[in-house]
Amino acid sequence: METEAKRQFKDELFEQFARIGKAFSNGRRLELLELLSQKEHTVEELAEEAAISVANCSQHLQLLRSAQLVDVRRDGLYARYRLADDQVLQLWLSLRSVGEARLSEVNRIVETYLKDRRELQAITSEELSSRLKKKDVVVVDVRPEPEYQAGHIAGARSIPVTELGKRLGEIPKRSTIVAYCRGPYCVFADDAVALLRKRGYDAVRLEAGFPEWKMNGLPTAVGGFQ
Repeated sequence: METEAKRQFKDELFEQFARIGKAFSNGRRLELLELLSQKEHTVEELAEEAAISVANCSQHLQLLRSAQLVDVRRDGLYARYRLADDQVLQLWLSLRSVGEARLSEVNRIVETYLKDRRELQAITSEELSSRLKKKDVVVVDVRPEPEYQAGHIAGARSIPVTELGKRLGEIPKRSTIVAYCRGPYCVFADDAVALLRKRGYDAVRLEAGFPEWKMNGLPTAVGGFQ
């Protein structure tokens, strides 16, 4: 290959890879990817979750779509967005992991806003997987119910954190309760564990969320309680 052609080849090739970096270069878009890792969403749903306007959300989604990171399907009058595939989820989880390891600001922010978490015992996915085999824990998915329906830890029961106080009678008090939610920076599980402990339950939170559990190849299910 001639020098000039080789240079053009590399320029064009790496510019295509840079499209992914550009799509990832905005915090709001990363938040949208994390939300889409739970289930597919309409623009309106994502805008509400991310506290941005529908127009702004739509622009972010179009950029993510142009980089082939999300897909869209039509459902009547609605456009429903989802991650293009699990490679996109793995890329986001890898980026987050590098940020946690390399950026001291990440730990500072977590310590500032999630300082109460120090008092909440947590277990890893590996520990939970082992205890599920022994059948000595009850796992509660405290995310919104549609996210549970789209995919959850096999054997988990759905009790959204907003309904937990009214549904305590469904949770056995003699078992250890493991609550999980969207991921390590979601506070649904923290709130659930705090409430359960206040009511006398032996409760812990899962360090990770459902996406991490799934990407570790651990048992999952869809639909209602199995």
